[in-house]
Amino acid sequence: MFDPLRLGAVALDVMAVNRGSAAGVAARQAARLRQVVAAAQSGSVLYRERMRGLDGPNTPLVNLPVVTRTELMGRFADWVTDPTLDLAALRAFTADIGSCGRAFQDRYVVWESSGTSGQPGIFVQDAQSMAVYDVLESLRRSVPRPLSRWMDPFYLGEQTAFVGATSGHFASYVTMERLRQLNPWLAGNTRSFSILQPIEALVDALNVFSPTLIATYPTAAALLAEEALKGRLQSNVREIWTGGECLTPVVRARVEQALNCTVRNSYGASEFLAMGWECNAGQLHVNADWVILEPVDEHHRPVPAGQASHSVLLTHLANTVQPLIRYDLGDQVRLQSQACTCGSPLPVMEVQGRMDDALLMKGRHGEMVTLLPLALATVLEDQAGVFDFQLCQKNGHTVSLRVGARGADAAQSLQRCRSALQAFATAQGIANLNVELEVDQPLLRGRSGKVCRVMAHNH
Repeated sequence: MFDPLRLGAVALDVMAVNRGSAAGVAARQAARLRQVVAAAQSGSVLYRERMRGLDGPNTPLVNLPVVTRTELMGRFADWVTDPTLDLAALRAFTADIGSCGRAFQDRYVVWESSGTSGQPGIFVQDAQSMAVYDVLESLRRSVPRPLSRWMDPFYLGEQTAFVGATSGHFASYVTMERLRQLNPWLAGNTRSFSILQPIEALVDALNVFSPTLIATYPTAAALLAEEALKGRLQSNVREIWTGGECLTPVVRARVEQALNCTVRNSYGASEFLAMGWECNAGQLHVNADWVILEPVDEHHRPVPAGQASHSVLLTHLANTVQPLIRYDLGDQVRLQSQACTCGSPLPVMEVQGRMDDALLMKGRHGEMVTLLPLALATVLEDQAGVFDFQLCQKNGHTVSLRVGARGADAAQSLQRCRSALQAFATAQGIANLNVELEVDQPLLRGRSGKVCRVMAHNH
């Protein structure tokens, strides 16, 4: 889980890249790609089959096959390069919330995806991958105070709060719990807060904890900003880190003004935790020395710089136990050809993330209650077992729900969803939530090409 020698080596290399050139980034990409392809061909049955007839590590990246989560999870034993990694054992491990942040087999960090692309995944990280994530987070994401971050890479001097989904082995929560277990003295100044609890309870808990740094999702940050403006949240926050959803300029300005703090956005996924970071010039940079992102059209053909993609292919340059080479991530991105004014040699990108909405519903006494999209998604995933859905608000008392399943499976899924949503709404102070079930209706897609899972009635 933690190798200080690896951490030091990666840190020195990342610092060298930060002061280097684009040519240096490209050279590291090429060398690491050869290593990852060689490891995949020698240790992964699936990749060996898919690369048969190719020139091994010397094959140009664009000639390597594209893979999907469905394919990889469907052949998990053939995918991983460590034959002791058993999918059933990993699922049992992630089913135990008490094991969150602990090492699997005493050497792997494991998390699960939320299933936003329709198929939940299990992702295994070795010591090299975790060293890369740790360094990228501490030496690039912390641009506002780089010296203090170098002296304090694990934020021991901060009162850090993670506000998000804490009911499963999700990447951000696992990462927080791992740091607490590696550094027991963090227990007092690092805590996680569930977004599934009523907003009043969340605000009360944050007021008691008084964080100086909050890591959360843009919609949750916006909700906390409103609570601060109403005088209910007493904030000492200096920085808010956002990710997981699209951060709009309006939301950023609102949060910074309401909480009197700096907002730093990032781009990551379960497949690669730290793909992009935001510089002082406000641009999102790809960590291209450790990950390759290929913007592609609907036929997986490259799209030119400056053009929005249909999807993006991810190649992980650190993980050799669970190789990800030309993996269809499904996000819409735009890579820029111009260098950033901040001087970084790393490329600039724009990400069109999911634009899910927070829902404003009528409370028991006529007040408005906010339901966060990630909280709603977590309820449907964890309690109803549904990952492919669309929830649309119709008015202050009613939502409509569609699921990707058809026939009898759809009817059963919808009934589970209705029960879970109504129970959650009751806990949030909403009386008699009406959930209309729509059977055999297609899921609507947003501008990013992905399903908009939670939509307000004004859409």
